Amino acid sequence: MAETLEFNDVYQEVKGSMNDGRLRLSRQGIIFKNSKTGKVDNIQAGEVTEGIWRRVALGHGLKLLTKNGHVYKYDGFRESEFEKLSDFFKTHYRLELMEKDLCVKGWNWGTVKFGGQLLSFDIGEQPVFEIPLSNVSQCTTGKNEVTLEFHQNDDAEVSLMEVRFYVPPTQEDGVDPVEAFAQNVLSKADVIQATGDAICIFRELQCLTPRGRYDIRIYPTFLHLHGKTFDYKIPYTTVLRLFLLPHKDQRQMFFVISLDPPIKQGQTRYHFLILLFSKDEDISLTLNMNEEEVEKRFEGRLTKNMSGSLYEMVSRVMKALVNRKITVPGNFQGHSGAQCITCSYKASSGLLYPLERGFIYVHKPPVHIRFDEISFVNFARGTTTTRSFDFEIETKQGTQYTFSSIEREEYGKLFDFVNAKKLNIKNRGLKEGMNPSYDEYADSDEDQHDAYLERMKEEGKIREENANDSSDDSGEETDESFNPGEEEEDVAEEFDSNASASSSSNEGDSDREEKKRKQLKKAKMAKDRKSRKKPVEVKKGKDPNAPKRPMSAYMLWLNASREKIKSDHPGISITDLSKKAGEIWKGMSKEKKEEWDRKAEDARREYEKAMKEYEGGRGESSKRDKSKKKKKVKVKMEKKSTPSRGSSSKSSSRQLSESFKSKEFVSSDESSSGENKSKKKRRRSEDSEEEELASTPPSSEDSASGSDE
Repeated sequence: MAETLEFNDVYQEVKGSMNDGRLRLSRQGIIFKNSKTGKVDNIQAGEVTEGIWRRVALGHGLKLLTKNGHVYKYDGFRESEFEKLSDFFKTHYRLELMEKDLCVKGWNWGTVKFGGQLLSFDIGEQPVFEIPLSNVSQCTTGKNEVTLEFHQNDDAEVSLMEVRFYVPPTQEDGVDPVEAFAQNVLSKADVIQATGDAICIFRELQCLTPRGRYDIRIYPTFLHLHGKTFDYKIPYTTVLRLFLLPHKDQRQMFFVISLDPPIKQGQTRYHFLILLFSKDEDISLTLNMNEEEVEKRFEGRLTKNMSGSLYEMVSRVMKALVNRKITVPGNFQGHSGAQCITCSYKASSGLLYPLERGFIYVHKPPVHIRFDEISFVNFARGTTTTRSFDFEIETKQGTQYTFSSIEREEYGKLFDFVNAKKLNIKNRGLKEGMNPSYDEYADSDEDQHDAYLERMKEEGKIREENANDSSDDSGEETDESFNPGEEEEDVAEEFDSNASASSSSNEGDSDREEKKRKQLKKAKMAKDRKSRKKPVEVKKGKDPNAPKRPMSAYMLWLNASREKIKSDHPGISITDLSKKAGEIWKGMSKEKKEEWDRKAEDARREYEKAMKEYEGGRGESSKRDKSKKKKKVKVKMEKKSTPSRGSSSKSSSRQLSESFKSKEFVSSDESSSGENKSKKKRRRSEDSEEEELASTPPSSEDSASGSDE
């Protein structure tokens, strides 16, 4: 029997929401770690009193009851895992894992049972629904009626707000069933009531989120923030972590309280409560308890009378009441000696603190990222200036955080810290490759190739050339229109007294000339742009006569087995068929695969043989084509090199060439354009090649030179 059992993608039901996480069962107990918050629930093996297996919306679920009345629910199991869990419970916890299904009759009349912190509404022996009483925020009574109100769930789109129970009257004297029902609920409900005196009060503390000044009243079970506009009651059970962070100026301190679920102000959710203190501010504090109560409750962590810095007193009291450790920055030190880095996140500037197990950014908006949820980090070049860089973090859930405008001097320290924590660095290159240092990063602007920078330079050059072309155009126009030797006498200057003496006809001519010049320049520029464009590469088409590539062993097997898989799994889709085939092939024995490997090898040999024959045939055909072309060229060269036969033959041949016309080129229309004549001449030279060979007329240039002689 296995010592431990582990289940991934298990959902824990907490306050009506399903939290994804990881469940581990061992001899010592049961541990569930929340993937979102990192919170760990630990149940000792001796505390578990009952285990129930039942069918739920997300498959099957496990319900655990403990001695102190707590109920834990985990969903997302498969039906086949019941036997494994049942055997584990019998062996290590000595408990029988019972199967109990929910009632789905739809009846609304039954009995209510209170067991620990759970209200169960049953019909017969089967439960219909269960309500954790810790979710109840208010309980009110009426005549034969009890109304339960619940805490709002921020993560759920739809939340249960209210449930009403009708309680019938009984004949028993002295017992009111409605009041008895309400008392059972209130004894276990998470109803925050500010009754009694506060343990201590801190006045007018500066709060960054939510912004304002608040009085903080410390009660035994909750924290009360009282401001001018808003009041918040924060149960200590919702506090996840406490952080005490020194400001970069070394004169102030941040005290950060992480909350889940968050506090609300309208539609705004505050997952972090951030208080800002001055180091110079001191306080003397007296707890509203006697010394015996203080000693009994806090076991020496607090005393009745305390004094010191205000931030120390607040953090000390919160640590004792919440019973959680306070996280402080580790041994990281930036370039300036501070334990944080100045940067920007989204639109606001703030401080990034590298911690021993994560990063926290304060203050707007606050962000806490644990190392175990980081997929990789990335060091990127600053977008606006080379004096800074960006630090990017991507989580395993795909969320990306970009902290920008970090000073370049911080690069070395931050890189060494990330490297020491063994975080995956995306742009590090190969594992055995580059180890970037501060100096390399400082010189990266000059040494390393930047594709984006090169592209921007090219675009800048093109813009400059276009600008120069336009300026050259305007300059050439003025130069051409200004000819001192010719136009100085005709065109009058603008500032001369006889400027109006120049004739309107000259102005019209100059305007027309300028328009012509502009059109010519535009055409020239368009031509230059076309010449600058890169020629489009035309892909060679695939030869249909070429032999096809051979298939792999897997593809040969798949083609042969496809119909069989379809018959075994009727209605299977193409993608599912591919997956199923992959699984079958993976599980196939080596001997069976060898048969298909041999077939694939034979197909490959046949392909190579066919390819050699194809390439050999193609080479011979190309040689024949080349020899034909050479012969044609030789014939044409001989035709051109025929010698002339004297001036008389030249003149007679010229007359023959002028008088000779092929039948198909004789036109009845004598008024055809010169363009049509030139086209007809080209056709004549192509179609009546033999007739021209017989007459062998010389070219027009030769006839012209002969006549000149």
